[in-house]
Amino acid sequence: MFKAYFLCAAMPLLGSGGCTPQPAPEGPAHTAPPARPQTTVLDPLTQDLDRAAHVQVTVDQNAESARKALDAQERGESSP
Repeated sequence: MFKAYFLCAAMPLLGSGGCTPQPAPEGPAHTAPPARPQTTVLDPLTQDLDRAAHVQVTVDQNAESARKALDAQERGESSP
């Protein structure tokens, strides 16, 4: 029971801390383009994952077009 009262009293105090406005940074550091991140040993693996995701999109598109063609043939229509 004490925990519930404590949480109800503490929540407004905790929630207001994240809503304070931050001053905008000034100077040339703010206008400079972001630096390219350093390469890591995991970069080849993440590139492989990106390639695999693109391949999966292609496979899904081909499967969808094959499914549509099969459905059209089952209905007796010409294939799209």
